[in-house]
Amino acid sequence: MSDAVTQLRSELAAAQHAIAELSELIASRSGGLHIGESGPDGLESMRKQIAQAHHEWIAALDAVDDPIFLHDREFRILRANRAYQRHAGLPFGEFIGRPYYEIFPRMDGPLPGCQHVLEEEIDKDNEDEIAVDGTFYRSRAFPVHNEQGEYLFSVHSLEDTTERKEHELAMQRANRALRTISAGNQALIHATEEGQLLQDMCDVAVQVGGYRMAWIGYARDDADKTIEQMAQAGFVEGGLNLLPLTWSREGRQFYPAGDAITSGEPKVVQDILSEPETNLWHENARRNGYASCIALPLMDGKRAFGALVLFDRKVNVFDADEVGVLEEMSGDLAFGILTLRVKLAHREHAQRLQDNMLQTVEAIASIVEMRDPYTSGHQARVAELAKEIAGRMGLPEDQVQAIHLAGLVHDLGKIRIPAEILSKPGRLDEIEYSLIKMHPQAGYDILKGIDFSWPIAQMVLQHHERMDGSGYPQGLKGDEILPGARILIVADVVEAMSSHRPYRPGLGVQAALEEITKSRGVRYDPQVVDACVALFRERGHVFRN
Repeated sequence: MSDAVTQLRSELAAAQHAIAELSELIASRSGGLHIGESGPDGLESMRKQIAQAHHEWIAALDAVDDPIFLHDREFRILRANRAYQRHAGLPFGEFIGRPYYEIFPRMDGPLPGCQHVLEEEIDKDNEDEIAVDGTFYRSRAFPVHNEQGEYLFSVHSLEDTTERKEHELAMQRANRALRTISAGNQALIHATEEGQLLQDMCDVAVQVGGYRMAWIGYARDDADKTIEQMAQAGFVEGGLNLLPLTWSREGRQFYPAGDAITSGEPKVVQDILSEPETNLWHENARRNGYASCIALPLMDGKRAFGALVLFDRKVNVFDADEVGVLEEMSGDLAFGILTLRVKLAHREHAQRLQDNMLQTVEAIASIVEMRDPYTSGHQARVAELAKEIAGRMGLPEDQVQAIHLAGLVHDLGKIRIPAEILSKPGRLDEIEYSLIKMHPQAGYDILKGIDFSWPIAQMVLQHHERMDGSGYPQGLKGDEILPGARILIVADVVEAMSSHRPYRPGLGVQAALEEITKSRGVRYDPQVVDACVALFRERGHVFRN
């Protein structure tokens, strides 16, 4: 269109120049002609040329489907093509000589582009975009000057860009929806808690998608079938102001969220202020600055458990492409919600299993203490200290938990040791001591068949090993000993030396710390020793009775 207008502008200027030359020639010859000379024939020929040129550029104007008109400095219409006449809806004679902005397009004054042309503001755009009754036009003004550079008139074109504009708007809306779903998927990927996911999705819709407002509600199975608002974004003070919301079909006002939940299909209101069923919303819509909305069901199989509702500032914005993308987003959101619920159920189930396992382990540990009352609480105190050491060393939570469990049952094998040996007040002889040294293996044999998901039995087997190979029952060295067992070794030594035994009084924590420090890097893992010492000297760790 712009090339055609530029060419037309050039042709009009050439035609105007030719007409001017012919007019000057006629004037110059008319004074020297006499009757009977060949002059009148020449004049007639020139008149025909002028008429032909005039006809050709009028025909060129009429051949263009878009409105084109010529106006003077006062924006009065000098000529117009038939497309302009059709849009004006008036005969030519009724608008020629009148300002174009009183005819078509109707407005309060001339367009800025026209004014720039007349004021010769070459650094400003002579192009405007206008909308008339739903049709978009690209308005352009081109000045025509004579040879002396004097302004004669402007050629003004109105190119219909509705189809292109609608395509651009559709692309903008589709891109907006795609940006929203992309950011929403990032929120879904990183979501760990349902409530935060709902709020993140509302925030994404408003901050990334550019929607005026967003909220998510869940359908409750109460007597009134209410919709509980779970998260929202973009609302001014006062919120929805539409409560109570309901998804009941009986005797309720029209709510797109309720319809989306009951039907399982998206519900769109393209112009809220023009819909009689939404009259209760009109004041709220004006106050909150929204004009249209869409409600998208959150589906669990064939049943909707809630709705995502989006609002926009403009009317007629939710076209088929955008609705399709938003449906995908609501489907992803519903899947994310249900996945989080499944994960939560699994975590709760795993926690119950872990709690049951811990109770079982504690019950097993109590059996040993029933047979050896002099060391009552030893396993629990070792387990607690080992857990604190592991935490101080920055081990993963699941490994810390495993070390704690191993500590609770590390002396389980003593159940096979005669009670009189366990409680003997004097020094053990060689045979008695050899029986005591069997308890790590006995504990391992009892626990090895239980699936703890962690090497609990192996840690119990190794809790009397030493880094230099001087321990028992296998004489393991260095990295052959599990990290968890190295922690149990230190915790066991510190607790045993600190506490009373049938054959000696307690030596105290200070003596125990001096022992492990002295043998740091020889019998005991240096990192474990450092963490243990720091717990007592920096954090004031104490053994509970």
